[in-house]
Amino acid sequence: MAVLIVGGAGFIGSQTAKHVAAAGLEPVVFDNLSSGHRWALRWGAFEEGELGDRAALDRVLARHAVTAVIHFAAFIQVGESVRDPRKYFHNNLVSTLNLLDALVARGVRDIVFSSSAAVYGTPVRVPIVEDHPIAPLSPYGDSKAFVERMLRWYGEAYGLRFAALRYFNAAGADPGGELGEEHPSESHLIPLALDAAMGGAPLAVFGADYPTPDGTAIRDYVHVADLADAHLLALRHLAGGGASFAANVGTGTGRSVREVIASVERVAGRPVARRISDDRVGFAGLEKSLAAETEAAEPVRRGGLEGPRRDLPAVVGDIDDEARMRIDPLDGFQRTRPAMRRFVDVEFGLQGVMGEAERGQQEHCDRARKLRQMFSSRSDLQTRS
Repeated sequence: MAVLIVGGAGFIGSQTAKHVAAAGLEPVVFDNLSSGHRWALRWGAFEEGELGDRAALDRVLARHAVTAVIHFAAFIQVGESVRDPRKYFHNNLVSTLNLLDALVARGVRDIVFSSSAAVYGTPVRVPIVEDHPIAPLSPYGDSKAFVERMLRWYGEAYGLRFAALRYFNAAGADPGGELGEEHPSESHLIPLALDAAMGGAPLAVFGADYPTPDGTAIRDYVHVADLADAHLLALRHLAGGGASFAANVGTGTGRSVREVIASVERVAGRPVARRISDDRVGFAGLEKSLAAETEAAEPVRRGGLEGPRRDLPAVVGDIDDEARMRIDPLDGFQRTRPAMRRFVDVEFGLQGVMGEAERGQQEHCDRARKLRQMFSSRSDLQTRS
């Protein structure tokens, strides 16, 4: 069974490609590498191309006899989507329409779609369940919500079966240390907090006066490996003749920005420099208290996923094996020493990663030097023989 993974060179897509291959299926990655990475292309065939190129899609679907699709490809920056909605609707919406038309023409019936909790907008109630009103506050969230509507109508008219997985906050790294998060312009809290702890730019905390226990935003952080599992289980559900569905994917437990910062400081042994900033563009009106309620995600649960598994109890005992820094630019792109495996968030089970460094990029070399300095004086983190 060949599974086309659109956007499979990215953070979640590459992790999913690994899980699909481990399940005995044939991953075929389709990506334009605008934000994905060649170093993440380790499982299955790779086809470079644009989602808006119908001819390219037709060729790939035929060449690999694709029978199902997992669709990750999208721009994801909320603030940017507010400033440039045209970019987001063309890429996230129009290109997806092109993909759906290609699937219908080819007779491919099953698709798992990477949606987002951004479709909900301002929480009417917390925790958020799947029947919560859909009222996105940004073009990014609106693009995800509109694709969900397209999937529903394509299902009714053309027999397309879909699973729309509404993520909360993806975090962590591959438990085997082979993959991790790396964005040209990082916007995620945990990598930015880790960078600040290493001496990088101070972390911008967007708002500290919200109606939460400590005044900062609360988010539900879900491990990237659990997200990959959810996609695979959803795919199996559809392949077995299961009905289309939309489901939240999260832990059901929110953590505040201050809690995440405190955890990073405990692990790094250094303070996280930070500043309080105005709220981010695209988040106006949010109550800043979002946590997934996964009890309603019955199709995924019936597939065997009793909610994300890699939380504190599952991760802490295996932290030295599961979490590691993958790349050290100063050592010729070799796996870093075990001492750096501790550079993680052990309390929440969210693994902090530096990500892949492109050869010759001075910025990553500087980070590696800072890491060495940070850990050189930590007796509890010395390399084990």
